[in-house]
Amino acid sequence: MRYHVDMYIRTISRKNKNGSVTRYVQLAHNVRNPVTGTPQAKVLYHFGRADELDMEGLKRLAASIHRFVGESQAPSPSSPSSASVTLLSSRSLGGVWLLDQLWKKLGIGEAITRRLADREYRMPVERAIFAMVANRALAPSSKLAMEDWVDREVVIPNLPAFDVQHGYRAMDFLLESEESIQREVFHTVADLLNLEVDLLFFDTTSTYFETEENDGDDFRKTGYSKDHRPDLPQVVIGFAVTRDGIPIRCWVWPGNTSDMNVVPQVKKDLIGWKLGRVITVVDRGFSSEDNLRVLQQSGGHYIAGEKMTSGKPAVEAALAHPGRFKTIRHNLEVKEIVVGDGEARKRYVLVRNPEEARRDAARREAHLERLRTELARLKELDGEAHTKAHCRLHSHPTYKRYLKTDKRGNLRIDLAAIKAMEHLDGKYLLRTSDDTLSAEDVALGYKQLLQVEAAFRTLKQSLELRPVYHRKEERIRAHVLLCWLALMLIRIAENQTGQTWREIRSLMQTLHLVEYRLDAGKLRQRTELTDENRAFVSALQIAEPKQIGDISLS
Repeated sequence: MRYHVDMYIRTISRKNKNGSVTRYVQLAHNVRNPVTGTPQAKVLYHFGRADELDMEGLKRLAASIHRFVGESQAPSPSSPSSASVTLLSSRSLGGVWLLDQLWKKLGIGEAITRRLADREYRMPVERAIFAMVANRALAPSSKLAMEDWVDREVVIPNLPAFDVQHGYRAMDFLLESEESIQREVFHTVADLLNLEVDLLFFDTTSTYFETEENDGDDFRKTGYSKDHRPDLPQVVIGFAVTRDGIPIRCWVWPGNTSDMNVVPQVKKDLIGWKLGRVITVVDRGFSSEDNLRVLQQSGGHYIAGEKMTSGKPAVEAALAHPGRFKTIRHNLEVKEIVVGDGEARKRYVLVRNPEEARRDAARREAHLERLRTELARLKELDGEAHTKAHCRLHSHPTYKRYLKTDKRGNLRIDLAAIKAMEHLDGKYLLRTSDDTLSAEDVALGYKQLLQVEAAFRTLKQSLELRPVYHRKEERIRAHVLLCWLALMLIRIAENQTGQTWREIRSLMQTLHLVEYRLDAGKLRQRTELTDENRAFVSALQIAEPKQIGDISLS
């Protein structure tokens, strides 16, 4: 940290409307104007009104600071100095500062504060919510462990301490205001960042709990697990994500909720936001006829994945449709297909990835090679051993698709099934209700559904959604809301800096706020910003933290 040694206390006067004059006290030093070359005052710290301050004490403190920064630009606790200096603490500032500046810039803090206007809380609810969001993004931990995190490891602006009970009450408020806060945050962020919401991607994931018991309130329930843990109770989480990967809304449902059953609520909630003409992109797990009709309500449209082995007549007709594929990108080919007329008309786009087709064929051949070996072993067995091996192969999750049973009850490789699989190698089938979209737009739009998958990966890895330390339904829902807010901040930071959150977090966490005890008081000042820190601040268009964070008399 570099200051000129001509640091001094100065007073300025402000004239009030009633004609009286109020004097304010500041700590300043002189810097040279880069254009004119003349010295000018730079304010380092505002102490407040002169009539409320101990002026003599401030002068002694200023002299102590003057000696401290004048004799060493990077003092250590053990270095000799005419000023008595003790290093009291050094806590990380950079990551929290970046998130807090984004929090304010995006209007999230204001949205929460407005909802608090008619409430009488004796605790800093908005700051507690921000602290829990920052914790998710920087060092995920339990709410109880956050007490030490805030007290010892980081600097949360305007939150000197975190009380876990205050945190729980703040979570309760967040859940009570869930609908209004999600809506207000979306509109503020959309306006500020000019978000394109003409194309929205929706998908679900699940997160499980390390217990074998379901809750009596029917929330943590066993169901289809996308974490491959069907033995454990879980909840289902849904995200609506923009083409830039910004999660604009989240939902939480009981763990036994089917993907097919959530689309009506999602559509109803988003219609309430008056988004205008929106194309919703969903994968094949959501594409029932009822759901597709729902997605067309209020002028909406859809791009949906279709199960190619569903047996639907329209799907079979689409797959059998003649015509050539058109190459639109490297390893991406499309064929547009229209099936039926009038109300029965359906528009499909068949997509093929030649490289994926080769991988599908290679994987299948590897499976068949192992299966042939297993069938050869089966022939050598008899009695109970043969029966067990036969049942194991017949029900095997991978091998059973390649097998059939002949008239004598023996297992055989199903050549017709394999031929049908070869026809589908590297392909997936899409359906859309929007005739204004080209086949290329449909294919590329669906590929962006990976944005939601990326959001879920971040949710489970960087933000450590699991383990969830809560058991009550309302706390679980609030926990997911905190993760959603953290994910929104992370995605915006990544988009605007061009760096991964892991890189941003690592480099910003090196910026610390250091507290010293001097002869006449205490001083808190930040460490010097690195070139990387300044690049992030510039890209995000946020303010740098002040050089001097706080000054107090002993």
